[in-house]
Amino acid sequence: MTAWNEDNEASVSDSGSVTILEGSSFCISSGSGDISPDGSANGVFFQDTRIISGWVLRINGALREPLVAQRPHPFEATFVGRATWPGGRFDSPLVVRQVRHIGPGLQDDITLENFAAEPVECDIELLVDADQADLFDVKGARTSGVDDATREVVDGRLVIEASRHGQQRGTVVSAKGAAVSTDGLRFRATVPARGKWAVSIIVVPLVNGQPPEKPFRDGQLPHHREGVRRHLDWEEGVPRLSIEDVKLQELLNRSQRDLGALRIFDAHHPERAAVAAGAPWFMALFGRDSLLSSYMSLLVNPHLAAGTLQTLAGIQGKKVDPDSEEEPGRIPHEVRLGVTAGLSLGGTAYYGTADATPLFVALLGELSRWGLSRDVIRPLLPHADRALDWIEQYGDRDGDGFVEYCRPNAHGLVNQGWKDSWDGINFADGTMAEAPIALCEVQAYVYAAYIGRSLLARWDGDVALENHWADRAAELKSAFNEKFWLPDKGYFAVALDKDKRQVDACTSNMGHCLWTGIVDEDKAASVAEHLMSPQMFTGWGIRTLASDMGAYNPVSYHNGSVWPHDTALAATGLMRYGFVDEAKRVAKGIFDAAEHFDGRLPELFCGFDRGEFPGPVPYPTACSPQAWAAAAPVQLARVLLRFDPVYTRGVVHLSPILPESVGEFRAENVLLDTSRITIKARGAEGSIDGLPPGVKLLPVPRPPLAYPPEGY
Repeated sequence: MTAWNEDNEASVSDSGSVTILEGSSFCISSGSGDISPDGSANGVFFQDTRIISGWVLRINGALREPLVAQRPHPFEATFVGRATWPGGRFDSPLVVRQVRHIGPGLQDDITLENFAAEPVECDIELLVDADQADLFDVKGARTSGVDDATREVVDGRLVIEASRHGQQRGTVVSAKGAAVSTDGLRFRATVPARGKWAVSIIVVPLVNGQPPEKPFRDGQLPHHREGVRRHLDWEEGVPRLSIEDVKLQELLNRSQRDLGALRIFDAHHPERAAVAAGAPWFMALFGRDSLLSSYMSLLVNPHLAAGTLQTLAGIQGKKVDPDSEEEPGRIPHEVRLGVTAGLSLGGTAYYGTADATPLFVALLGELSRWGLSRDVIRPLLPHADRALDWIEQYGDRDGDGFVEYCRPNAHGLVNQGWKDSWDGINFADGTMAEAPIALCEVQAYVYAAYIGRSLLARWDGDVALENHWADRAAELKSAFNEKFWLPDKGYFAVALDKDKRQVDACTSNMGHCLWTGIVDEDKAASVAEHLMSPQMFTGWGIRTLASDMGAYNPVSYHNGSVWPHDTALAATGLMRYGFVDEAKRVAKGIFDAAEHFDGRLPELFCGFDRGEFPGPVPYPTACSPQAWAAAAPVQLARVLLRFDPVYTRGVVHLSPILPESVGEFRAENVLLDTSRITIKARGAEGSIDGLPPGVKLLPVPRPPLAYPPEGY
């Protein structure tokens, strides 16, 4: 098991809500455990549909007095409250415990415990509602008028169904001993003196009248479910950490748990796990998010990256479809299961992203460095080659050597990089850039894809193919440094617009360029200086947009906020080019920020300077847990360890530069090839136990540039 704080973690957010999740299913409730049918975003969600929109427990005619909410596992929550004594009684001795499990539906185990010396008769009622609303409608507060579901009692069970865009969605609620009506379930219970009364309530979702393959069942222990076993297996397989800096240890262990909780599984290939983007609204496969998150999680488990690649390969584009923006070889942006998903973006699989396709190839190249077997990598090579074909035949729309995006319809995303909000790409004066747009970081990802494919060709002994992609990488690097560089400003343009003008805003995107190594060495120092300037570095992290730019807004989504994953990739780039002190400062800022978020970094936070407020200011609708935010501390730990396997060359780099405050760092059970290694480090000293035969430890950092190939 992972070494982590065994105390149950409180999971009540600042807003008082509690979120539990398993796969793509999740539940958001109040801190009491109730779900009020009040138009809020709370509810139980299965396959992007809200199968429970109201779930209110009343005992003796009154709501509970909440005492505590705990979440011992990501898929389980316990709510403890005090129930009203019949007729009223000060300091009631009647305690209610509600243990909730999420999965292919919901199971609530409710226990009333009577601490009095006399028995008590209790009326228990559970009021149930299920609007069958689509996730996007709930998130956008567009659920008024959708609760037209039919409600009936069938064989002692409450069945609530509704037709949504050609699909029938439903919810079945049942419990032994319940008096069931169309409003909910009721019980009349006698709780003995100093005794207990208990009941299990089961919720089963229906899709076109059919339940899930393995729903919750009365009498079955929830911990025997497949999803629970998968989570426990995950905890057994991740690194076991022992760090003198206890807060850092708790942060990294929290990241490992959250990454495990955010996994989703391919129903046709249940052995594969990919990582979803984040809870609650993005519990789905996202090309870019899933690829970057699994890259940053390699130290935790490289098989997460393999599963993500395999899953995305299965839905790689095959045809030209302007509605969904599918194109041959293109990797999708997101995949949804809800009944209106196809209405919002053109299909259950939407392909409108410029960066997922090159990232797919780049990550596959990275996996070869981690020693994943040829049996895993070789079947993915044709998909990598199809992705490279997309880059050159569809991604590069005008033949200038750069990948651009421009949506071919009126409903797709206007911006198709990671800053995909409508106003995310702008000039220094705040003017919006117009598509087709070639983003700087997308060219960096393409460069990494060319390097990765060259490496894979060398692994196969194909010298001609190796040289071909190495030459393409060199050509792109030269063109990029010429066309995107702003010599009068000393940094890279965030993009080229439709007229090939340099979009001259100072942004964090150039940090990704450092990460992949596309930046010429003579420009790196100036880029690093701008990233670490007061206009960019807040003390907590790196802003998405400099504070002296026209569109700057510290409480915007992409124009001045801080995204932990973005900052972590920039820190990786700083370290790669030898800016050690700068990378350490950035890592410390993110680690410090995490303490203010109870050891769980959110998707993003506001871009105020560190001196303005006692802690980082939360962004109101940030996802948490969120995959690349959870992966960011793992990536930063790897940056500070300077741990880089290059299995294709039979070496592993380890050259730590840990701050003194970290003390001794020890990670056991780290997977490399089929071996489990132990990494030990303190300050600038490090060692590895258990390296596979033939693999040599190099106590120096990996060379700073992505090419020439001796760095790989």
